[in-house]
Amino acid sequence: METTVVVFGAYGHTGRFVVAELAARGFVPLPSGRSADKLAAAFPGLDTRAASVDDPASLDRALAGAAAVINCAGPFAVTAGPVLEAALRAGIPYVDVAAEIEANLDTFARHADRAREAGIAVVPAMAFYGGLGDLLVTAAMDDWTAADEVHVAYGLSSWHPTAGTREAGAVSRERRGGKRIRYAGGKIEYRDDALPTLDWDFPEPLGTRPVLGEFSMADIVTVPSHLPVREVRTYMTTNAAADLSTSDSAPPADGPSDQTFVVDVLVRYGGDERRVSVSGQDIYAVSAPLAVEAVQRILNGQTRAVGVASAGKMFDAPDFLDALSGVLKSAGR
Repeated sequence: METTVVVFGAYGHTGRFVVAELAARGFVPLPSGRSADKLAAAFPGLDTRAASVDDPASLDRALAGAAAVINCAGPFAVTAGPVLEAALRAGIPYVDVAAEIEANLDTFARHADRAREAGIAVVPAMAFYGGLGDLLVTAAMDDWTAADEVHVAYGLSSWHPTAGTREAGAVSRERRGGKRIRYAGGKIEYRDDALPTLDWDFPEPLGTRPVLGEFSMADIVTVPSHLPVREVRTYMTTNAAADLSTSDSAPPADGPSDQTFVVDVLVRYGGDERRVSVSGQDIYAVSAPLAVEAVQRILNGQTRAVGVASAGKMFDAPDFLDALSGVLKSAGR
């Protein structure tokens, strides 16, 4: 029996990877988005359904008969709520690839009760930022029930941000009034001071690299959503942060790029610490197997929670990471 999964924002950079990953795994991808012309041009061999977040009826038509929906359309501050509401009306699981901190906070705050009551799985930030870090932190903690500090360091060879990444970042900055954000003392904080710069000891072959400290990503939402930790700090290599801040840096080319990454997680509790690291290629491309693996596990009943939950709470984290060994490699120290 064919299993149809709607991909909203399918003709975007990440959306195309998700459509291809679904097809490779035997699903029937159903591309959706605002522009019927762009859908037809990008996916000439597939059925497509145009829909807009401003038109709930169009979203209902797009999701009709589908088994799940993956939202790849940013800014998620605009799209996550309407697409998730449509998924709840349709009674199907919802997964998105949102890296926006505020959008993910909204998903947990506004939709948790309804999703839990409906018995529907909702997994926000199921992507490179947010989902992957949460899985790694959960796996690193293992039998620990709490932690004092969680550190997630991102080492990127370069960063060619998509137009969607830039737009989402602009929306987030506007929502927080230009301030930066961090998770400290068990809560979200907004600050006016500059980001600290320090060195981070990544696994080889990256080695020690300068990073921006408290370069907060969606991990500051996903990790404390289910793990009792007081400090969650994320770091970004300065070269990648510079690429992101440069307005004229080129967008990524079509298809997987040669960008490489290392994600290094350090967890401390009492006087002990645990560490786990993975490496891979192309932060946008790797978001596709992360999101599709999540949908596959939800539809197969391989879940540990109901309602809105981050990846580490919804799934068996070590097993999930093992399933992606083809795209994520353990980075030894």
